Amino acid sequence: MTPTLPSVAPNSGPVSLRISEAAAQAGTSTRTLRYYEELGLLRPSRHSVGGARRYTEDDVARLRRIRELQELLGFDLGEIGDILRNEDQLAELRNEVQAGVTPERHRQILDEAMEINNRLRALVRAKQDRLQVMMQELEAKARRYRARFKELDTGSGAASRSRASG
Repeated sequence: MTPTLPSVAPNSGPVSLRISEAAAQAGTSTRTLRYYEELGLLRPSRHSVGGARRYTEDDVARLRRIRELQELLGFDLGEIGDILRNEDQLAELRNEVQAGVTPERHRQILDEAMEINNRLRALVRAKQDRLQVMMQELEAKARRYRARFKELDTGSGAASRSRASG
């Protein structure tokens, strides 16, 4: 028997994962991964000769980032798309600086990076504001529940309890 070769030979480039492997590493399903692709949140790094999607570790990291933004931070997929586009722009600017730029271009890049950072902060601030409103609503309900307990423990609640038990 001839041994099967890995999809990418050692040291020939990034690891190439099938869709099921990438999904498993990120803790999601292949269906979810395909849906993220449809929305433009994720793109396979390449396709095999037969057209199968292939993913790198960077793709898996992006998939984990999508899940983190969605599950832990509560962003919807539209917001996640905005965040990822901004983060991609920052990465492009970083790469440009690392490739070497003039001091003038470096200043322009810093201006662009600050604008992007401001947009990201605005997204997070809006989420915080919505969460703060929700927290205030929950705290108001808790106060009403405590007040009701207090009513039940005083005379008005005791009378209704005795009627219910009698």
